[in-house]
Amino acid sequence: MSRIGKKPIEIPQGVEIKIDGNVVHVKGPKGTLDVSLMAGITGEVADGNLTLGRADDENRTRAFHGLARSLVFNAVTGVSTGWSKSLDIIGIGYRAEVQGSAVVFNLGYSHPINYEIPKGISIDVDGKANRVTVHGIDRQQVGQVAAEIRRLRPPEPYKGKGVRYADERVRTKAGKQGATA
Repeated sequence: MSRIGKKPIEIPQGVEIKIDGNVVHVKGPKGTLDVSLMAGITGEVADGNLTLGRADDENRTRAFHGLARSLVFNAVTGVSTGWSKSLDIIGIGYRAEVQGSAVVFNLGYSHPINYEIPKGISIDVDGKANRVTVHGIDRQQVGQVAAEIRRLRPPEPYKGKGVRYADERVRTKAGKQGATA
């Protein structure tokens, strides 16, 4: 039995779960998400908990048991509290600002970069314009948007300038040694 798959998912206050065949509908105060279950995975709601089971012990079904539980748990957490990811913009003159439904980044290029905010995502930029926070209910979408923003100017290894995750540590290189001698 999968150690992750057999753990019950506690349903928080204000979250409704409805199982319709192979689809789990999760509705909460922040929105609604649908999670498709793989063939052979079943769900059951009892006593304020959701437990996932599997029909057989084939390798494919066992592999998807824990995955399905993690996806449903992420949906439950997303509709109840939401997901967020923070990025830091490091560099002189590097900044970001929200303009309507887009974020404008100045990242040392000859032109500003306009990033359209996808539906279901909100982006906040703090007052100093060096911390960007991505919010949403879908964990995969929040992570994807944060990765796309980081890809606009990844941190370079000599001075560390660029866009990085808030908890990311960039290892810097020493540079040329012969120039100082």
